[in-house]
Amino acid sequence: MPSSISKSAAKITALVVDDDRTNRIMHQMLLKKLGIDNQVVVNGKEAVDAHSSGQSFDLILMDMDMPVMNGIEATRKLRSMGIRSVIAGVSSHSVEGEVGEFIEAGLDDYQQKPLTTAKLLSILHKLAKQATSLSFC
Repeated sequence: MPSSISKSAAKITALVVDDDRTNRIMHQMLLKKLGIDNQVVVNGKEAVDAHSSGQSFDLILMDMDMPVMNGIEATRKLRSMGIRSVIAGVSSHSVEGEVGEFIEAGLDDYQQKPLTTAKLLSILHKLAKQATSLSFC
């Protein structure tokens, strides 16, 4: 693991947003393996509610298709609330139009399922770059 990520990983918090129990467990395990504290919710509304109640996360792993509020709606809502967390869409969809709409909603990254350590590290590099650029603002 690159030292820039391993040194800061203990300080990173993540929110896993996915209605599929197996995916939630897999994503939690990958994050935990990298030393990242994380919480889970099962739909976009719960992600929005968590932020509305004052919780904040450095990283949000957002599924696209979920009941109650999907990932596209939730991402738009979080961005309209001023949430600046890195939001990475993680979905099994590969239809270009759907993925494009998800990205346009405000994603910082998109990865196709299954999420792997390599894909997660790619997302974390974007998080590290964003943190560096924000510290110079």
